[in-house]
Amino acid sequence: MGTRVRLGAVGGSRRVLDDARHLVLACEERWSRFRPESELSRINRGAGRRTLVTFDTFALVEAAVDAWCLTAGRFDPTVLPALIAAGYDRTFEEVPTDIGRRRPPCPAPGCAGIELDRGLGMVTLPPGVTLDLGGLAKGHTADLVTAAMREAGAAGAMADLGGDVRVTGEPPAASTAWEVGIDAPHRPGLELFRVRLADGAVVTSSALRRSWTAAGQRMHHLIDPLTGAPAHRGVAAAVVIGAEAASAEVVAKAAVVAGREDGAEMARAFDVSGLLVGDDGTVHVLEGFEAFAS
Repeated sequence: MGTRVRLGAVGGSRRVLDDARHLVLACEERWSRFRPESELSRINRGAGRRTLVTFDTFALVEAAVDAWCLTAGRFDPTVLPALIAAGYDRTFEEVPTDIGRRRPPCPAPGCAGIELDRGLGMVTLPPGVTLDLGGLAKGHTADLVTAAMREAGAAGAMADLGGDVRVTGEPPAASTAWEVGIDAPHRPGLELFRVRLADGAVVTSSALRRSWTAAGQRMHHLIDPLTGAPAHRGVAAAVVIGAEAASAEVVAKAAVVAGREDGAEMARAFDVSGLLVGDDGTVHVLEGFEAFAS
């Protein structure tokens, strides 16, 4: 998934972690847009006709479409052409620091025309519409993996997929809760806060981590669906604390696109908390954050 993955289990056998690792790899194989053989690539190639997918893939696509509806389009999985136009047309490790050119932005078409048949497990994209599930897949995978570790016998489980952290069950020895550090987006390695969770997720979406330059202008991977260009609404990063990593990831990305005021309102509507960090490094604490701060 183009990021570092850390897994941890409390109790259970070594096989719990081995199986969890294999599950992460299987999710990447199904949902990466950079793998021609992935289910996501097959869905995109099949735009205009029905595509049969596995249950897990159908659930992820359905969650992405639901997120588009619930965020009034601020989270939009149909931004793939916009990402490619911005220069993110290969794995991030292969994107040049300066791509030297800038193609016109490409507004996202939205999810209104996507047809989902749950009974048959069919996904139908309108002609010309393609999906990028990167805005949801890491959080969704973290939820799946921690649940699988618990079902396999672990008393507690942790999955950290590039800063999308999900914890559940019994915390490590001598701890009364899981502790998750939140780094300063503008100063990696500097811990801003440490939060304590009995069960839940801490997810960060940042316009600073995956960025590059095109024709002298800074670009990043968090696209504003309305304009098709990287979002610039004054929020450089959003940290969201919620019950599940997938839903927290949706709110975090939508908050960067929406800006501070609308992002804070969205967090209240989704009943999550966290932080919004401005372009200048100013930290805005969202309602309810004090309950988690250690």
